[in-house]
Amino acid sequence: MSQPPPLFDTALVRQRLVRARRAGFADFLLSRAVEDLGDRLDAVLRRFPLALDLGTPLPMAAARLRSSGRIDRLVRLSPTPEPGEPLCLAGDAEALPFGGGAAFDLAVSLLALHAVNDLPGALVQLRRALKPDGLFVGCLLGGSTLTELRQAFQHAESEVEGGISPRVAPLAEVRDLGGLLQRAGFSLPVTDSERLTVRYSDPFALMRDLRAMGLTNALTERRRTPLRRATLMRAAEIYAERFSDPDGRLRATFELIWLSGWVPHESQQKPLKPGSAKARLADALGTPEHVVDPIGGSLR
Repeated sequence: MSQPPPLFDTALVRQRLVRARRAGFADFLLSRAVEDLGDRLDAVLRRFPLALDLGTPLPMAAARLRSSGRIDRLVRLSPTPEPGEPLCLAGDAEALPFGGGAAFDLAVSLLALHAVNDLPGALVQLRRALKPDGLFVGCLLGGSTLTELRQAFQHAESEVEGGISPRVAPLAEVRDLGGLLQRAGFSLPVTDSERLTVRYSDPFALMRDLRAMGLTNALTERRRTPLRRATLMRAAEIYAERFSDPDGRLRATFELIWLSGWVPHESQQKPLKPGSAKARLADALGTPEHVVDPIGGSLR
């Protein structure tokens, strides 16, 4: 059976990130994620002798971890070469170059894993790279990201060209990611999301920011012919008509989904077995206990 084509053109993703970094990376989303990462790790009261920064577009997370005073050594796997960055390897988040050994106490990844072709496989590799009781904390773009731009282009293409083409990548939903963590072998999985609204003077300012973050269309099945000017201008009109605030500025949604999980270890909390409770819920609530009759009704 033939395999479906990969969702993302990985070489193009890397090429566009290189271009964005050279031209001046727009780091407002990444800065927010780095700040939130610090707050989340502050709640974990332990040291991490060896940490991994996996695929974060800039070394900002690595710098934050080093400055925390709780990391002895940090390895960075960067999507692009970074001369001068200590212990930095250029590599692919879907092909970790660590031989499958459980080496790391902590792994973090900010705004990178939404662009991998095999997210379940990448999570499995991450879990194998962590020691027992090791922690993974990640942040990726979620399904509500750029919903306004997606709708504007779909309606514009349908009107002008009589059909639509993929222009904004499908992204994971928060409800699905906890299950992916469990499938990858992580225990105590936690996911949550935050929606950020960024306002722009016009849709073209948003598009410039997307280019400056390396987030322009890199889908394998993307349309290869140039975007028609008529389609682009109609998309801009629809965006302004449907997603403008009273002051005329336009809204753009970015959803940041956070996920975390631990590699299983005997020291971690485990759920009690059914029937092992030593106190009755009715006593705690101060109410009479009712036993359900399997035939029907209830018995005191």
